[in-house]
Amino acid sequence: MPKMKTKRAAAKRFDVTASGKFRRRKQNLRHILTKKNAKRKMRLGQSAIVDGSNVKAVRRMLPYA
Repeated sequence: MPKMKTKRAAAKRFDVTASGKFRRRKQNLRHILTKKNAKRKMRLGQSAIVDGSNVKAVRRMLPYA
Protein backbone atom coordinates (compact mmCIF):
# COMPACT_ATOMS: atom_id res chain seq x y z
CA MET A 1 0.00 0.00 0.00
CA PRO A 2 1.39 3.46 -0.85
CA LYS A 3 2.28 6.04 1.77
CA MET A 4 -0.45 8.39 2.92
CA LYS A 5 0.04 12.03 1.99
CA THR A 6 0.18 14.72 4.65
CA LYS A 7 -1.93 17.82 3.99
CA ARG A 8 0.83 20.43 3.77
CA ALA A 9 -1.44 23.31 4.78
CA ALA A 10 -2.30 21.49 8.02
CA ALA A 11 1.35 20.60 8.66
CA LYS A 12 2.20 24.31 8.61
CA ARG A 13 -0.62 25.24 10.99
CA PHE A 14 -0.52 22.52 13.64
CA ASP A 15 2.21 21.21 15.91
CA VAL A 16 2.18 18.12 18.13
CA THR A 17 2.99 18.46 21.84
CA ALA A 18 4.97 15.89 23.82
CA SER A 19 1.73 14.43 25.21
CA GLY A 20 0.29 14.02 21.70
CA LYS A 21 -2.09 16.97 21.68
CA PHE A 22 -2.27 19.39 18.77
CA ARG A 23 -1.21 23.00 19.23
CA ARG A 24 -2.66 25.75 17.04
CA ARG A 25 -2.38 29.51 16.61
CA LYS A 26 -5.23 31.77 17.74
CA GLN A 27 -7.23 33.82 15.26
CA ASN A 28 -7.79 37.61 15.11
CA LEU A 29 -4.18 38.80 15.17
CA ARG A 30 -3.70 39.62 11.49
CA HIS A 31 -5.27 43.04 10.91
CA ILE A 32 -7.46 45.72 12.56
CA LEU A 33 -5.12 45.67 15.55
CA THR A 34 -5.57 49.31 16.59
CA LYS A 35 -8.91 48.72 18.32
CA LYS A 36 -7.62 45.68 20.24
CA ASN A 37 -5.91 46.43 23.53
CA ALA A 38 -2.42 45.19 24.39
CA LYS A 39 -3.66 42.59 26.88
CA ARG A 40 -5.92 41.03 24.26
CA LYS A 41 -3.17 40.99 21.62
CA MET A 42 -0.77 39.32 24.07
CA ARG A 43 -3.34 36.61 24.79
CA LEU A 44 -3.96 36.07 21.08
CA GLY A 45 -0.22 35.66 20.49
CA GLN A 46 -0.09 32.57 22.68
CA SER A 47 -0.81 29.14 21.26
CA ALA A 48 -3.89 27.08 22.09
CA ILE A 49 -4.76 23.39 22.14
CA VAL A 50 -7.08 22.06 19.43
CA ASP A 51 -10.54 21.31 20.81
CA GLY A 52 -11.55 17.69 21.24
CA SER A 53 -14.29 17.94 18.62
CA ASN A 54 -11.71 18.85 15.95
CA VAL A 55 -8.90 16.44 16.88
CA LYS A 56 -10.21 13.68 14.61
CA ALA A 57 -10.16 15.98 11.56
CA VAL A 58 -6.66 17.24 12.32
CA ARG A 59 -5.36 13.70 12.86
CA ARG A 60 -6.78 12.69 9.47
CA MET A 61 -4.88 15.54 7.80
CA LEU A 62 -1.63 14.63 9.61
CA PRO A 63 -1.42 10.82 9.44
CA TYR A 64 2.17 10.64 10.70
CA ALA A 65 1.86 13.13 13.58
